[in-house]
Amino acid sequence: MLFFRLELQRRGIRSAEEFLPHYRKAAERLGLKHVDPAPKTFEGWFYDGRRPQRVFRPVIVEMLGHTIDALWTHVPATGALPAVPVAGPSSPVASPARPGMDMSEMRRSGAMAVRRARKYVLQTDRERIGDSTLPVLHDHVARLITDYPRVPLSAIWDDLLDAQDQVIFNLETGRHRPSQLGDLNFLAGILAFLVAKGFNDMEDREQARTMSLLATSFAKDAEHPGLLALIHGLQSLIEYWADRPGDALFYAEKGTALSTDLRGTVGLWLLGLQARAAAILGDEETVRTANRTAVDRRESFAPDDLDELGGLLTYSLEKQVYYAVESEAHLGHGDAVLLGEAEEAVRGFSDPDNPNWAFGDLAGAQCNQALVLLHSGDVDGASQVIRPVLDLEPMYRNNGIIVSAQRVRQALATSRARTAVVARDLGEEISVFPPRRSSFPSAPRR
Repeated sequence: MLFFRLELQRRGIRSAEEFLPHYRKAAERLGLKHVDPAPKTFEGWFYDGRRPQRVFRPVIVEMLGHTIDALWTHVPATGALPAVPVAGPSSPVASPARPGMDMSEMRRSGAMAVRRARKYVLQTDRERIGDSTLPVLHDHVARLITDYPRVPLSAIWDDLLDAQDQVIFNLETGRHRPSQLGDLNFLAGILAFLVAKGFNDMEDREQARTMSLLATSFAKDAEHPGLLALIHGLQSLIEYWADRPGDALFYAEKGTALSTDLRGTVGLWLLGLQARAAAILGDEETVRTANRTAVDRRESFAPDDLDELGGLLTYSLEKQVYYAVESEAHLGHGDAVLLGEAEEAVRGFSDPDNPNWAFGDLAGAQCNQALVLLHSGDVDGASQVIRPVLDLEPMYRNNGIIVSAQRVRQALATSRARTAVVARDLGEEISVFPPRRSSFPSAPRR
């Protein structure tokens, strides 16, 4: 995704109609007689990454406060926000002519070439799925699985919906060989899983529940018990963040029953989901049993096809520690052993180069550490460890992170130190933590 598009999405701008009023005001500030870009022109900038013609560039720079070169730089796949130069006297609107391309320009043009080639392969195989279609779709889905926990949802949402549309189109046409049907249903199930997770992260729970049911249908058609168990885990997750722990426990137990004979990590994840939901219900015995069983089964697990895809489809040891700490924190525990485990969970997600790193899991682990510290009476420590969460850019603040932060606020309200200045200030800061909803896509683009 280009920084130009990311910057507009931060401001809630996703269409020509929303863009033009801001564009016209910028032109007025410059005292320029402007020509409005046509809707198709804007869409070319926003969706296809085309650079604007020179007549439009000064106004865009004035409107967004960054140079054209900076705005037409791709946001790194790691999700780290780029250092974007600000337009000014020492930062010209257009860089002087130079021999060859710089690396960002090469990546931009290369990404567009890949996108065109992928579109060509998929369209030319519309009459009958060719040998290239499934590998291209599989690679695309694998990238989305890897990117999802590492970048803001807004950075991949359109790609995710486009991939889902393509797979469903291929299923609808019926122009596939019988041997390809299972693979298509498997990919459709994974994409529906990711889209449902996306709706949940946007706090659109009804859409999330509906899409999870569709994912279940695809998994059944694919005859893939691991994927079906994974989707039951997602249904548990949706209800957990909706503060419906009874339903969350039901789905976790339903998935666990399906995963008894599976060797991958999906069964471990379902046990972790059981423990968290049971903890909210105050069922300490179930928490301990589920966590202990997960530790025992970790020693004999063997990666399956879902684990090989990674991302949201695998349950790493780091995440298992994070879930175990969260379940104990919900029970109100704050002893020295748990404090050490909470620190370990945060350390597990401290390195973005770790393939298991996820910004949401890091924020969740930090909120859990704050909870454990509060339960031990250390309000100052809790205030320090939750600071990185409260400093997150709004685009990273998904539903799970918001709920985790609010749970810290609830713990503050019942803490013995709730009247302390630090506790009051922290509680007030968390109360205004939820982001501007415009940081997430409000409506899917089809």
